[in-house]
Amino acid sequence: MSENMPKPSEAVVSAWTRIMRARERLLGLIEADLKNAGMPPLAWYDVLWELARSQSGRLRPYELEERTLLAQYNLSRLIDRLEREGLVVREVFAQDGRGRWVVITDAGRQLRERMWTVYGKAIETHIGSKLAEGEAKTIAGLLDRFL
Repeated sequence: MSENMPKPSEAVVSAWTRIMRARERLLGLIEADLKNAGMPPLAWYDVLWELARSQSGRLRPYELEERTLLAQYNLSRLIDRLEREGLVVREVFAQDGRGRWVVITDAGRQLRERMWTVYGKAIETHIGSKLAEGEAKTIAGLLDRFL
């Protein structure tokens, strides 16, 4: 690295480290709460949520990949598993016959709602209970700069 390249300040490095540690810790706590309630992992919720909120309850796999930030390989395996569980179905894309829609089923919608009761409570327990409303808005606003 060239000496003329700007270097992050200690405060910026500290912010980065804390963001990453908080992310890992909070994800771990939320995943544990889901597991303890007998629910599937958070990635299942993410896929079902994106499908449920899409128009007509269906998306193409690449759209799911963009919205969930799951790697294509992991997403393909997860969709296979969700399909085996009856939570999604794949439908042939009428235009070319090769593409597929991933479509949420009623069972998928019901599971997502059951998961949300646990997930929403976990968000409140691990995040909401530690922040005043104004602090939560400030953090969300600051993090928006990176999105």
